[in-house]
Amino acid sequence: MSVIKQKSQRVAVLMDVQNMYHSAKNLYHSRVNFKEILKVAVSGRQLVRAIAYVIRTESGEEKAFFEALTNMGVETKMKDLQIFAGGTKKADWDVGMAVDAISLAEKVDAVVLVTGDGDFVPLVEYLKGGRAQAEVIAFARSTSQKLKEAADDFVDLGSSPQFLIKTQQQKR
Repeated sequence: MSVIKQKSQRVAVLMDVQNMYHSAKNLYHSRVNFKEILKVAVSGRQLVRAIAYVIRTESGEEKAFFEALTNMGVETKMKDLQIFAGGTKKADWDVGMAVDAISLAEKVDAVVLVTGDGDFVPLVEYLKGGRAQAEVIAFARSTSQKLKEAADDFVDLGSSPQFLIKTQQQKR
């Protein structure tokens, strides 16, 4: 399911940071190498916009990570972590990502979604309806099968160690 990627193509990359973080942590006990993901997502094409959808916690421990994304040329869109009565936590960017993808589809040739969330299947189908090439990059083991099938191209982040950064525990 590989598509032709031409240097003249304009591309937008939208990264569901929470989805990638939890997949890497739970499947590989690692962190995500977003710099490598961005490089593969762009694939020598013209990057129009890269956006990381992130969640800000009360402790602010993620501030250095957000700065690293910005230094890579990735715009960060932040939401505060919502904590409900009873302790339930919610951190969801699905609608924001979808709105941005639809808006950007008019300005680019390809939209790359860095997420494994099956909720994005209708968005991928919408994009493919003549608006833009819809590509997905995620960990195959935690990606919706329907999302993989719907995409014009799918890159499995679990297929190469370049996409993972070992945690301190793994280095010991």
